[in-house]
Amino acid sequence: MPIIVFASPKGGAGKSTSAVVLASELALRGAEVVIIDADPNRPVSSWAGRPGCPPTLTVLSDVAESSIIDEIEAAAARVPFVIVDLEGTASMTVAYAISRADLVIVPTQGSQLDAAEAVKAIRLIRQQERAFGRRIPYAVLLTRTSSAIRPRTLQHIRDEMARNEVPVLDTQMHEREAFRAIFSFGGALQGLGASQVSGVESAIRNAQAMTAEVVSLLKRTSEKMEALT
Repeated sequence: MPIIVFASPKGGAGKSTSAVVLASELALRGAEVVIIDADPNRPVSSWAGRPGCPPTLTVLSDVAESSIIDEIEAAAARVPFVIVDLEGTASMTVAYAISRADLVIVPTQGSQLDAAEAVKAIRLIRQQERAFGRRIPYAVLLTRTSSAIRPRTLQHIRDEMARNEVPVLDTQMHEREAFRAIFSFGGALQGLGASQVSGVESAIRNAQAMTAEVVSLLKRTSEKMEALT
């Protein structure tokens, strides 16, 4: 079953938000999902402790460097989707999780400094490929971008990544109050009311587009791997 790992050596890149949004959307489609909260700050566990967590979504937080591989493999044997939210530093826990991934998503904000941090995550992915002798698919997810403004800096980063053959998801996670609100009120975006936060429908469309692209990417990478074996 697909193991999706969110990794970035930079805190505040949007790992936990993206992981929760993706997991919620998959669960609302009827899939059983496990999120492994391997961030010491436990943001996903705090979210899950609030009302409204989808019933087919489970969060595991009691993980350590010595147990994360076992936890990932045990979860993958039980449910269709396993999502791992990692700490914003380079560590053996991060490396171990990446080594088991079917897809690594590298969230990064649209600045040159953040892009440089994304490159560090990609280097770690490639190190794990060499260490374990297997290809580990990955893609950069641009986060906290504007839905209305297309800065030249952001386009420059996309162009630079394209020149270096770094895959970037077409869908961006825009800067939206609704994405932050789920950590305050709990539950999925669909459970937010207009009295709580504005722009919910736009956030839902954004989340659904991201989820559809990730699922499509998983299918394509799975087909490629099967063709090579």
